[in-house]
Amino acid sequence: MKTVPNIISIFRMCLVPIFIFVYFSDKSDIKALPTLIFAIAAFSDVVDGYLARKFEASSKLGKFLDPFADKLMTTTVMVCIAIDGIIPFWAVLVAIIKEILMAIGGVVIHRVAHAEMMPANMMGKMATFVFFLVCTTLMLFRQIPKIIATGMISFAILLTILSLGSYIQEYTILMKNRNNDKSGHENCPP
Repeated sequence: MKTVPNIISIFRMCLVPIFIFVYFSDKSDIKALPTLIFAIAAFSDVVDGYLARKFEASSKLGKFLDPFADKLMTTTVMVCIAIDGIIPFWAVLVAIIKEILMAIGGVVIHRVAHAEMMPANMMGKMATFVFFLVCTTLMLFRQIPKIIATGMISFAILLTILSLGSYIQEYTILMKNRNNDKSGHENCPP
């Protein structure tokens, strides 16, 4: 059972090239099939997370695969809708920079604090949900005026940046607590 969540994450990564192919093959105004593929990917993310927690099937590999698969799919969706002219490319760039900062933060937490990656917090989950809703809306209703589409994706990106801020705050508290624990042990007599 320990490998099932990882298999689901790999399945989600395999959906990425399928999404790209279907997205650009679908010439209709409503991108229903690509949206369905994106929804399946999002649902599989919920399922693998549930299984990993329910059956205590989390692994080091899974802690890498799961967020990587998520970021790969969401970045792919953004790039596709940007290529389609629905959102501006700067939105993709901002989202990618935020993800790079999150990855660097994860490495720092692991290396410096010798701590496990922090699980998704409520702000991160809300940002992900809003991002999913915005992207699916933009794929299904492609005739939304560009100014509104830009506003929608900007709001979703703002939430992801706020979630980055909440992770930085959690990391700062983690580091402060670690430093307090270390200084407390150093002052204790042998």
